[in-house]
Amino acid sequence: MKLQNQAWISFSTNRYQKNDTAITKTLEKLSGGDKLTRAANNASGLSISETLRGQIRGLARAQQNMQDGISVLESTDAGLQHVSSVLQRIRELAVQTSTDTVTDDDRVASQKELDQLSSSIDDTSEKMEFNTQNILGDVRPLYIHVGANAGQTLRIDTVNVSTTSLGIEIAKLSTRDEAVDLIAKVDNALSTISNHLANTGSDFEALSHHKENVSNMEMSLQKTESLIRDPDMAFEMMEFVKQGIRQKGDEMLIKQTNRNVSDVLSLFN
Repeated sequence: MKLQNQAWISFSTNRYQKNDTAITKTLEKLSGGDKLTRAANNASGLSISETLRGQIRGLARAQQNMQDGISVLESTDAGLQHVSSVLQRIRELAVQTSTDTVTDDDRVASQKELDQLSSSIDDTSEKMEFNTQNILGDVRPLYIHVGANAGQTLRIDTVNVSTTSLGIEIAKLSTRDEAVDLIAKVDNALSTISNHLANTGSDFEALSHHKENVSNMEMSLQKTESLIRDPDMAFEMMEFVKQGIRQKGDEMLIKQTNRNVSDVLSLFN
């Protein structure tokens, strides 16, 4: 005669242990906010999620790159606006001294101001920098990485606004002819600055729109990645409650089985 039913005890204990493991996994999801706590949960989903995470972080960094590029263009625009304003004043002086009604003393005073204005242009060209890099004294390309993957770049160009590049390095107002000649030179310089401003504005718009598109792409990828990795909190809570009820039932079954065995054994006392 069998007094102990090992099959029932083993079944109850095994079910209790499985339920306890399930509760542990559910608690990991609830506490960590991540339903892919290990590769075994969803190997393919984890692989996709990691790829998406790489893209998301790359796009976030690309937006910072583009913001730096936009800042370069904003600094360039400010420098160009300053040079344009100085050139307008130089032109005004040239027009003022292009008539024989001014005296030699007037020309000397105008020349002194002209020299100071020319120095201001060259000073802006030499010292206007972004992150220690000169942006108004040399013409060179700047490649802005605008995506999460290799080869995704946009190009912007720095400019040169020195008096030499603008063709006004020799600016004299000693005579009426020199003043008239300077008017033409300044007009050409202003045309160059206007072209630089137009290109800077175009690059600014291109980077701004690209940054907005990349931001939208990042948000879409984040939503996709969230569907794979983020747990459904309501569902997991329901699972936790259900597993808790099962665990209580398993505990009662084990206790009842042990009690039945004890009752039978007590008959022999």
